[in-house]
Parts: sequence; structure tokens; C-alpha cells
Amino acid sequence: MKLKIKKGATVQVITGSDKGKKGAVLAVDANAMKIQVQGVKVQTHYDKKDGLLKKEGFIDYSNVKLVEAASKEKKTSKKAAKQKST
Repeated sequence: MKLKIKKGATVQVITGSDKGKKGAVLAVDANAMKIQVQGVKVQTHYDKKDGLLKKEGFIDYSNVKLVEAASKEKKTSKKAAKQKST
């Protein structure tokens, strides 16, 4: 299934303990239909080398709504950019 939410998009959590929070999408797992959102479902993990680490966990795709889609920057050639400016 093709997901409408892409990496870099802004989403809002609509259910769960983090309801109402907005954040950017950090990662998408299309097979499991889960996404990772900045500042949502923050989990702590202890590492012997680095100590306590805080990291965002994956949440279900259906628990968020799209606020702003990821911007697509069009790659233009130097010729096209030069023609637009004149």
C-alpha cells in the first residue's frame, strides 16, 4: 500500500497519549505501516558507552493526520534558472 505521508512532512497526532502534538516525520516503515515523528513517543534507552539516550519510537500510521506535505524542491538546470531571472 502506498502511504501519503512521506519523510519530512508535518503531521499531528490524533489519538494516544501524545494527542495534539505536531512534529516532522523522521522515518517511515511502509511494510509495518508505522512512522516516526519528532518529539512523539520518546523512549529512553541505556547504553554502556553513551549512558541514557532519548529516541523517538514508531507509532501507527492511522494515529496521525497530515498537516503539511513534504515540500518537493524541483531541480532546475542553470540554464532554466538564468532564463527565469531575466
